[in-house]
Amino acid sequence: MPVLPLAEIAPLLAPRGALIGLDLGTKTIGVAASDPDRRLAAGVETIARKTFSVDAARLLALAQERKTIGFVLGLPINMDGSEGPRAQSTRAFARNLARLTELPIGLWDERLSTAAVERDLIEADVSRRKRAKVIDQHAAAFILQGALDRLSRIAR
Repeated sequence: MPVLPLAEIAPLLAPRGALIGLDLGTKTIGVAASDPDRRLAAGVETIARKTFSVDAARLLALAQERKTIGFVLGLPINMDGSEGPRAQSTRAFARNLARLTELPIGLWDERLSTAAVERDLIEADVSRRKRAKVIDQHAAAFILQGALDRLSRIAR
């Protein structure tokens, strides 16, 4: 299955079924999942990155446990719309993951997602230590919720 922009995976998705959203960092992967009706995203876990094989095995296990029908990866595009090394790394991860699964993989612009989530956690008076533990999965949920909202507009 190719890695495509989010709008292009919409026709490949079954009418019902959960999606998994990923916020890829250099040290961790934030994971979120949607409900089967794809209305709400929630954080699932933060994976401490090891090797690609170990990380991918955990992601595929989560996908199987949750009967997932696709992945959404946050694509870190620069503010000017260009793609830097982090976006290239995300695309490479997505291509490698695509070799291991038949599930469609969509890319979604994640500009400012971590900053928005951190701002929300600070406003909620979450300590710096607790923020560090949950920020990646909250960012994944933020990314996935944006993608779900976009997919719902495409389906109409």
